[in-house]
Amino acid sequence: MPKQKCERVRDLWSQIDALMMGMNWTREDVNKPQIIIDDVQGDSHPGSYHLDILSEEASIGVYEAGGRPAKFHVTDICDGWAQGHEGMNFILCSRGIIADMVEIHASVIPWDGMLLLSGCDKSTPAHLMAAARMDIPTIHIPGGAMRSGPNNSTSGLAGPLSARKKKGHVDLAEMKNYQLTGCPSCGACQFMGTASTMQCMSEALGMALPGTALMPATMSEIRRMARSAGKQIMYLAEKGITARKILTKANFINAMKVHAAIGGSTNAFIHMPAIAHEVGIEIDPKEFDAIGQEIKYLTNIQPSGKYTAELFWFAGGVPMVQHLLRDQLDLDVMTVTGRPLGESLEILEKDGFFDRCHGYLKSYSIPLNDVIRTPEQSTKTGSIAVLEGNLASEGAVVKYAAVHPDMHQHIGPAMVFDSEEEAQAGIISGKIKPGSVVVIRYEGPKGSGMPEMFMTTDAIVYDETLNGTVAIVTDGRFSGATSGPCIGHVSPEAVDGGPIALVEDHDLIEINIPNRVLQIVGVNGEKKSPQEISEILAQRKENWTLPERPQKRGVLKRYSDSAVSAMKGAYMA
Repeated sequence: MPKQKCERVRDLWSQIDALMMGMNWTREDVNKPQIIIDDVQGDSHPGSYHLDILSEEASIGVYEAGGRPAKFHVTDICDGWAQGHEGMNFILCSRGIIADMVEIHASVIPWDGMLLLSGCDKSTPAHLMAAARMDIPTIHIPGGAMRSGPNNSTSGLAGPLSARKKKGHVDLAEMKNYQLTGCPSCGACQFMGTASTMQCMSEALGMALPGTALMPATMSEIRRMARSAGKQIMYLAEKGITARKILTKANFINAMKVHAAIGGSTNAFIHMPAIAHEVGIEIDPKEFDAIGQEIKYLTNIQPSGKYTAELFWFAGGVPMVQHLLRDQLDLDVMTVTGRPLGESLEILEKDGFFDRCHGYLKSYSIPLNDVIRTPEQSTKTGSIAVLEGNLASEGAVVKYAAVHPDMHQHIGPAMVFDSEEEAQAGIISGKIKPGSVVVIRYEGPKGSGMPEMFMTTDAIVYDETLNGTVAIVTDGRFSGATSGPCIGHVSPEAVDGGPIALVEDHDLIEINIPNRVLQIVGVNGEKKSPQEISEILAQRKENWTLPERPQKRGVLKRYSDSAVSAMKGAYMA
């Protein structure tokens, strides 16, 4: 049993014990190792709705191992509720606020260990950021995956459905059916969006128990997992295995390799550098790109593939991907098992994890290799590229695994909008023509909080005249469910006077994913030399002034005033 860290402060101030006993603690409890359990449970979205159940299971595990748990909560918010209005501006900002609140909770007394329960876009990276800051024994407990909708569908149907509704192409019956089946259970959305990606990144970083990312949220297995984590945190506390002993550069490199293999969300390019920053490690997004060119793309999961997230877990999940990549991973890195990654995977396999998962997959009559391919079967490498050029001197990102090969190289005239709302209205009204490059600016971290552009991308996907021919370039970000030629995180962003602020309608924009290029190559539909473009942009910069922007206040103002570049992690400096 580890010695209690709180003993010294309890001796300093006797009210600490009295306060604990005012919450049904016993005199025996206050002398036990004390574990903080912090979750994001709330009526905020299905990914967090059930976390109180998992928190209770984790508490039981702590009790069974001889500790005393204490529950704390910081409810997160959902991109889905925030679509199409100013609420979206607060989504990325919430990541830092959640991390701050967990840090505050974890600092009130010296805890012996910490369990963090989350499963969605901003809460999972927030919890990993907080774990890195506190550097105490910590285990992240992923909230698991939502069950699949009818016909292998996902909640992501909302995008094209909403776009069609605005054109009067959806009847009440179709809308009712989606509302009743789009989210058939609790858990993170059913595709390899940011929520699913970050659960996988937590496990790949060694911060979650092996095999726990994207467990179906309604299965009893996830409750047993949470209880096991409650027991395991006591072991980490006894051995003094803290978060920073796990969050090493080697583990980040391992996670980036897993990210390439699963076709993870572009938003990981924001979250992983932000997590690494908390432990003093710098991750250049180009590292993601370079690793992606070495790692085979193995999965067949929506939005880039066919199947849903729970089927990914049935196919063996992150451990299966790590098993297939074992010759390219550092298997000596530490994990929350208290053992190296390689040993942890061997124990998992001997325990029958893969046999049990694959048994579930057989219920669907789907071959294992159709969900997770072997490297030998894969013909593609990586999934995301970093583009640079005179339009993005500090870089931009694109998920090329979700882009049709015909659009990997494209030159088209720019149609420029100063907000996503304007762009989406332009698409719905028919203003955008095939072959165009839709430029959406002033949506970066400092501009408006870096909202995602899901409504706009799906408006294009629905329009048969535009789908597959129109690209989007923005200093904002995209949903993990996005497909198509969508280039985000353009840096420097527009409010800083980056080149994206200088683009004008009918400028010719070149996108060249194989050569990693994003640049302006012409004006008024006419190609120009690089020297001419440079001179034109310099002249535009001299005449540029920041347009009047909606005035921010409160937390959004604090975020925008201090946010670093999206390519560095968009965290508050």
